Amino acid sequence: MGGEIYQAQVIRNFFDTITGTDRNLTRIYMCVMSLAKLRMEPPEKMAALVDQLRKSKIQKELSVDILDFMCDAATQLELDTVQTAFGVKNIRGSCPDFSGISMDSL
Repeated sequence: MGGEIYQAQVIRNFFDTITGTDRNLTRIYMCVMSLAKLRMEPPEKMAALVDQLRKSKIQKELSVDILDFMCDAATQLELDTVQTAFGVKNIRGSCPDFSGISMDSL
């Protein structure tokens, strides 16, 4: 479970980097490689990712393979893990706190 929380945080940092104003390729590289190591990807996969990052640098455009790898990793994570990584409280745990809605509060 701890590894999945780190993966969720790395994925968040990746998407924050590519959608933010500072699209630093070094940060993107660190996110991609960190995630690959956390997922214990084989060396061949890591080499292919590095190759795609090099091509992205030359073409000044992020490779679709990199985006595919990151999105695939994101979809494989459990929702509860992702919520924990981002500090979201599980709504089911809060349900007993609310017994009903008063018409006076509306």
